Amino acid sequence: MLVAADKFKGSLTAVEVAERVTAGLRRAVPDVEVEALPVADGGDGTVAAAVAAGFERREIRVAGPLGQEVTAAFAVRGDTAVVEMAEASGLQRLPAGVFAPLTASTYGSGELLRAALDAGVRTIVFGVGGSATTDGGAGMLSALGARFLDEDGEPVAPGGGGLAELARADLSELDPRLASVELVLASDVDNPLTGPKGAPAVYGPQKGASPDDVETLDAALAHYAKVLESELGSKAAEYAAAPGAGAAGGIGYGALLVGARFRAGIEVMLDVLGFASALARAELVITGEGSLDEQTLHGKAPAGVAAAARAAGKEVVAVCGRLALPPAALGRAGIRRAYPLTDAEPDIARCISEAGPILERVAERIGRDFLS
Repeated sequence: MLVAADKFKGSLTAVEVAERVTAGLRRAVPDVEVEALPVADGGDGTVAAAVAAGFERREIRVAGPLGQEVTAAFAVRGDTAVVEMAEASGLQRLPAGVFAPLTASTYGSGELLRAALDAGVRTIVFGVGGSATTDGGAGMLSALGARFLDEDGEPVAPGGGGLAELARADLSELDPRLASVELVLASDVDNPLTGPKGAPAVYGPQKGASPDDVETLDAALAHYAKVLESELGSKAAEYAAAPGAGAAGGIGYGALLVGARFRAGIEVMLDVLGFASALARAELVITGEGSLDEQTLHGKAPAGVAAAARAAGKEVVAVCGRLALPPAALGRAGIRRAYPLTDAEPDIARCISEAGPILERVAERIGRDFLS
């Protein structure tokens, strides 16, 4: 039995999901062998999943999205580092109820990448998602040595809004070590940088952007890409339109500019976490996340786990807080059956506040259905 589930956002971490599912299964079948492999798709929780799989957790002080110092973690094993931009620049780093769509910066994410370079690794998996920012990765690039200047030769203000004043971009002092590492951009988002499907239009409202803010940010990021095109040539425009450029407020664009290779986040993380070998030992796989819905089918962790398991001929069931997919859609994704917490507890508020004990009851039912 392999438990390879993502977090239930706002209720349980991926590690806690695995613990609760394991406890529930053992209520039904006390001697069942369970292997836990918490997973993530590149968003928040990615470092925790790596640490659960045996990576070493390292902490440093970096700039948060508003410039305040925060303690952020990354993970290292051998010559590979896992860096999660949300650790430095995520929404969870903002004060409760505070949004800063025009001024939030990814500078701290660049500091995390620099710390990974300092660790001497050869591969950096850069998980992006859950960001508070829409600055096109300009803050991140600044932390790595780039300079973004206005007409007076002064640095532009932090955040996507400040890029409207950009006159010149100087990337000549970028950290030279970037050229000697494999940088993998891990994301479940394939949006371009700007336009109707770009970072500001699609994800800006989640970060507190008003319709006027979205318009301002889209124009500022388009201007940013145009200035970079004058400095770097046509590849800057190509990267702006490339899948993944719009990930995490456009930090994907900044990563592509310094040579990152875009891959679906869950595919990268399954490789890094050693999922294939764990899968080979399993007869049944339990995956899941807080909400199984249409988004799940577009690169989220449960869909990636189910696809890999189906390719290996393994049966998959899922746990979730709420289920918004019909059986046919689950079947097409490779999931035989889903078990939402709402089946055990119809009260949504209790499902959120008491997710752990309810999940144990749900997992006990899975054990009786599939193992007894």
